Amino acid sequence: MRSVNLSAKLARFDTHWDPHVVADYNDNDVMVVKFQGEFPFHLHEDTDDFFLVLDGEMVMDVEDASHTVKAGELFIVPKGVTHRPRAETECKVLLIEPKGVPNTGDPETAASKPRI
Repeated sequence: MRSVNLSAKLARFDTHWDPHVVADYNDNDVMVVKFQGEFPFHLHEDTDDFFLVLDGEMVMDVEDASHTVKAGELFIVPKGVTHRPRAETECKVLLIEPKGVPNTGDPETAASKPRI
């Protein structure tokens, strides 16, 4: 057991759309990531997608709507729903996903998830 300083973890990298695992929670990866620009539309057939904005602001585009998510707010995309996160300026986000789930929904295009 130990505490995890999310700000310190986020300071360790400068890339965008590149999730880094900071902890394990049951069979899930707890990750931090920086968003800027647009991520491709995608979906996850078998799992919901969890986003907690730590700093900044993002927009979650889902099928026929767009939702602004600000620091201190979370957004959950239900499984099977096509979505795309985007951020005009850099946004820092905490993600929780089952281990092994590709961030794009497709293992061929998914980012690696290094542990820091």
